[in-house]
Formats: sequence, C-alpha cells, structure tokens
Amino acid sequence: MTIQIGQSLPDVELSAVSEEIRPCRTGELFAGSRVVLFAVPGAFTPTCSSRHLPGYVQRYADFHEAGVKVMCLAVNDAYVMQAWARTQQVPPGLLMLADGNASFTRALGLELDGTAFGMGLRARRFALYAEDGVVRLLQVEAPGELRVSSAEAMLAAIAR
Repeated sequence: MTIQIGQSLPDVELSAVSEEIRPCRTGELFAGSRVVLFAVPGAFTPTCSSRHLPGYVQRYADFHEAGVKVMCLAVNDAYVMQAWARTQQVPPGLLMLADGNASFTRALGLELDGTAFGMGLRARRFALYAEDGVVRLLQVEAPGELRVSSAEAMLAAIAR
C-alpha cells in the first residue's frame, strides 16, 4: 500500500552519499526538518540525468532559502550514487540516498517492476514533502512523465 498524506515515513536504513558514504536511518534524516524527497528510477538513466536531478541541482538554492532540505533517492548502490552526484555536480547539502535493496522504496509502496527493461526493482518517479517525518504532499508521476515531481512543481506546491 502506498504511503498516504498524514502518515509518518517508515524508519529504514539507507546509505547517505556525499564525498563519503555513511549508513543512516530515515527517521533521523527527516526528524525536525522540512524535506523534499524525490525519487528516480535509476542513476545515469536518460530522464533522471538530463532533467530530473538537474532541475533540483539548478533550483537547490531556492529550496535552501525556503528552509527545505532536498534529498534524492534511487534504488542503486552507494558507489553508483556517489559517481552520479559527481558527474551531475550535485551541490553540498543536496543529499543523495542509496536504497540499494529497495527497503525504503518498498516500505513507501512506491516500487516499480522494471524487469521488462532489464532494471529489476526500482523506485517509481515521485516527490514528497514531509515535515518532521510526516508526509504533507505526495506527487507520483504517470509512467514516462516528469511533471509533478520536478523541482519547479514541488517549489510551487510547497509555496501554497
């Protein structure tokens, strides 16, 4: 079942990726903060690399000025996420999260079966806004689209 607005995010272990890789718990990441978490089906995939992550990189300062943390989630291993962050020039502060076993993605109920495309289990393309670990907004994309989970769409939605 997909997580709903008003529900608390599950507390799952992931890898937080920056210059170093460290284990973290989602409960700690979201506690006491306003966060936009966006998920991509895969690092280095076409739309994710040409539009989705770059939109958040370009608009990161706008989120920061609004007091909102930004996190990117993918069902990839931490080393892939680290390499992708480097190639995409992800700014310090935009946290890359590796959900290598899809534990968090499945707990959210937002997994995608990409086996027909040779990708295995992945995250659906989505973005959510949470306050202190409680979902306040959830935007899940229709297959093949990037509209409601873009940086611009999320900035507009949380500004209301």
